[in-house]
Amino acid sequence: MSREAVIAVYNKWCTIPDKIRFLLVGGWNAAFSYVIFSIALYIIGQQNYQICVALQWIISSVFSFVNQKVFVFCTKGHWFKEYFKCCTTWVVSYICNAIILEVIVRFITKNVYVGQLFSILMASVVTYILFKYFAFRHHKK
Repeated sequence: MSREAVIAVYNKWCTIPDKIRFLLVGGWNAAFSYVIFSIALYIIGQQNYQICVALQWIISSVFSFVNQKVFVFCTKGHWFKEYFKCCTTWVVSYICNAIILEVIVRFITKNVYVGQLFSILMASVVTYILFKYFAFRHHKK
């Protein structure tokens, strides 16, 4: 595939509404994060599930940032500025994830794997809003 063809496909991709792109790319990011969480849980132990959540967020952040920047919000430039804003967003998202997971594990199910699956899905809504209106928001000139 030629460079021009790749650029044309990418430009066409970026015309798809960002909510749909977020669902597709976010689904991939969520799956990647869940695998990291599951591996950490297996190695470290289920009693340390909050440590596993923290590791998951740290490890998956760079992967997620590149995917969000390039394939969801299709922004150009501003790599460091957007990464810093994403880190701020992830702190909020991580806190939401950790709290939701704790509530689910304590009051709904003791199954940490199920709890984290629902936690990731719920935290994704918060993440999308913060990414769209804070991390990847650019003022029109």
